[in-house]
Amino acid sequence: MIDAPPGGFRGPVKRSITIAGHQTSISLEPIFWDRLDAAAAARGLPLSALVAAIDARRITEADPPNLASALRSWLMLTGAVA
Repeated sequence: MIDAPPGGFRGPVKRSITIAGHQTSISLEPIFWDRLDAAAAARGLPLSALVAAIDARRITEADPPNLASALRSWLMLTGAVA
């Protein structure tokens, strides 16, 4: 049997962030927002600066994913989500 995660299953939450001088909305599940906030704090960066850095790297890909997917992937692959 599979148990629900602590706090239950929660859908995406939309936030507005300024990246490279323009507003954008990103929808992520609360656990990803929590981990992004922690990753930014650990690096001494505002959340918007971390997201902008990930976005800048994302757009260099041959077939870039959408920003929300890139953020989730970055978190999973860097071990920021445990």
